[in-house]
Amino acid sequence: MLDALTVAVSVAALALAAWCGFAAYRDQPTKDWHFIGMAVVSVLALAQLVVGIVRLAGGGEADEGTAIFLAYLIGAVCAVPAAGFLSLAERTRWGSATVAAGALVLAVLEVRLYDIWTR
Repeated sequence: MLDALTVAVSVAALALAAWCGFAAYRDQPTKDWHFIGMAVVSVLALAQLVVGIVRLAGGGEADEGTAIFLAYLIGAVCAVPAAGFLSLAERTRWGSATVAAGALVLAVLEVRLYDIWTR
């Protein structure tokens, strides 16, 4: 996989987690700017999904198996949008905390994706 893209997704996810965590600390719900940040992180994760599938189709092989690698890729794409939808249902500080938790999950998934691909 592309190491630079994995780092970019991880850094963007951690920045989103810090931003939404700060909003939760200040007792604020998710706002439009947070959703723009979620969209940016989601587009990066979607680009990573495309790159991962292209690498697999081109003959690349994940060390721990293709099925596990694809499951983690799909989970990475779904983590932040799922948290965003949940934050729409909870329009309090806990909506922001949910997005922060979803972004942290994405960052952990990125570490695991890197481990699965390059071991």
